[in-house]
Amino acid sequence: MTTFRIPMGFVPMQALQRLGKPLYKLAQGMEKGLPNLKIDLVRAEVNYVARDYIAMSIVASGILFVFLFIFCFFMTKLGLSIFMGFIISFFMTLIMFFQKLAYPKMYANGRVKSIERNLLPALQNMLIQLNAGVPLFNIFVSIAQGGYGGVSLEFEKAVREMNAGRSQVNTLNDLASRNPSQYFRRAVWQLTNGIKTGADLASVIQDTINSLSEYQLIQIEKYGGQLKPLAMFYLLIAVIMPSLGTTFVILLSSFVALSDFAIKLIFWGLLTVTVFFQLVFIGIIKSRRPNLLE
Repeated sequence: MTTFRIPMGFVPMQALQRLGKPLYKLAQGMEKGLPNLKIDLVRAEVNYVARDYIAMSIVASGILFVFLFIFCFFMTKLGLSIFMGFIISFFMTLIMFFQKLAYPKMYANGRVKSIERNLLPALQNMLIQLNAGVPLFNIFVSIAQGGYGGVSLEFEKAVREMNAGRSQVNTLNDLASRNPSQYFRRAVWQLTNGIKTGADLASVIQDTINSLSEYQLIQIEKYGGQLKPLAMFYLLIAVIMPSLGTTFVILLSSFVALSDFAIKLIFWGLLTVTVFFQLVFIGIIKSRRPNLLE
């Protein structure tokens, strides 16, 4: 069973599945509007069908709503009305529900990054061993135990199936077909075709490495082009605007009688906004980083 868990599920997955059974009809109706969820669950290696996952997400969101509403109910002592507490709890729960539905895709993207960042070193290791005359199955075992992140995990599954008696070609085909990384699929399919046709596998792997290296260079150039407008955005939001804002507050305080508390509040607000945008900028840079880069 995968270690995948619904975010903010509060209870074990098995319990969510049992509680979600009465909601299967509702989940089936919602499944029609989420055609990509089934694919995302397969690529994330989640052992639940789309209907079950939607029902479990509804249950988890219901539990979250109860907690939020109880919290808002206690906030009524500070002036928050019960109606406003209900509205806040409902919309926060709705946002988290859609986040739960999108989580399998995010989880699969995490697998893709782990695979693609380790794919090129793993293929280079495979090429060295092929040139040294190491048997192909032993190479698969070496890659599985070589600490290549997601690539090692994938080949570990392949080695397990081969040890159970499956042929190398069928195992590799299945491994590629269910993998979310297009570069991994392409590399494994080229290896499979080489095995089928009896071609020189070292040449096949070398061609795959050359192709991935070209893709890597293209991604680096594209990434560099994206950094230029992001750098301008960073200078504008995180450097120029805070500096101008600080200068404006200083000038304003000399003409308008602002209390010490108001001035401190404004400066703390500027600091908070600046830190927030810097964190956003770091997140954007991290998300745009090419997966093939180690």
